[in-house]
Amino acid sequence: MIALGHGCCFLFHRAARSQAWAGLPNRGFYLDVEYLDRLIRHVQRTGWDIVTLDEALGRTREGHGRRFINFSLDDCYRDTAEVVVPLFRRLGAPITLFVTTGIPDETLRLFYAGLETIIQREEQIIDDDDRFDITSPAQKRAAFAAIVRRWDEAGDHAASYVRFCVRHGYDADALDAQHRITWPMLEAMRADPLVEFGGHTVSHPHVAALDRGQATAELTGCRARLEAALDQPILHFAFPYGQPSDCGPRDFELARAAGFHTAATTSAGLLRRGTDPFRLPRNTINGEHRALPYAYAHLTGLSGLAHKVLRRV
Repeated sequence: MIALGHGCCFLFHRAARSQAWAGLPNRGFYLDVEYLDRLIRHVQRTGWDIVTLDEALGRTREGHGRRFINFSLDDCYRDTAEVVVPLFRRLGAPITLFVTTGIPDETLRLFYAGLETIIQREEQIIDDDDRFDITSPAQKRAAFAAIVRRWDEAGDHAASYVRFCVRHGYDADALDAQHRITWPMLEAMRADPLVEFGGHTVSHPHVAALDRGQATAELTGCRARLEAALDQPILHFAFPYGQPSDCGPRDFELARAAGFHTAATTSAGLLRRGTDPFRLPRNTINGEHRALPYAYAHLTGLSGLAHKVLRRV
């Protein structure tokens, strides 16, 4: 077990109820709600404090004696408001929501979420000239992965998604609306002491790939939009994707210059006294790892150690 005074940040994206989880074509992007419930109860019962990032930052500065965990969620979809926050509220645990403002502003296509919905509903789909028979959950997962790889290689996700929707008789806007969180949903949570808000850019880009002006606009635009909509300071930021190739020293300084107090990555590791607040490590928990030992690999620092070793290989 790690020494007292150390902390761990857990990161996830979406959650689904157990009866739906097994049939999700992209289930690695979700947490099973029953597992999430079990994990939160377990860490509470075994002496971990679940804290906001504000509190985590204070503890790393002061060397606070008790071990602690921060849970954060990136992007924010409709299930954030309808499933995730109610669960944390019921268990009396805080959560940090890193909001991509293009989602509630309806400027960002939710192509992966829409693709997933179409695959769930259909038994056969066509992408370009390839036909996929998708009657089983395994076939649906394989089709989703194959099409995402193709769209990633083409680099035109939004256009490919709209063409795919038209071909299969779906309204892309209606599918987006089914998944996107709205400003009224976010505003309804702003007075909740268990909900802490942070920024996650406007359009969810790889920040390191942008020029300085574009990167600055993503950070400052996101912060300004959230502060105007939620009428509260936005002090924390999380980089989309969050690996070393996605955010580097220039980007950490841009986050500082944009007025944030922290910037989080997705590099595994623990929070310790003296941790740089502008390159906070976070440990991803997802639907492929539904047993408590996987969480303990993060809590003990083993996953962070493995991450560092593999980067040197």
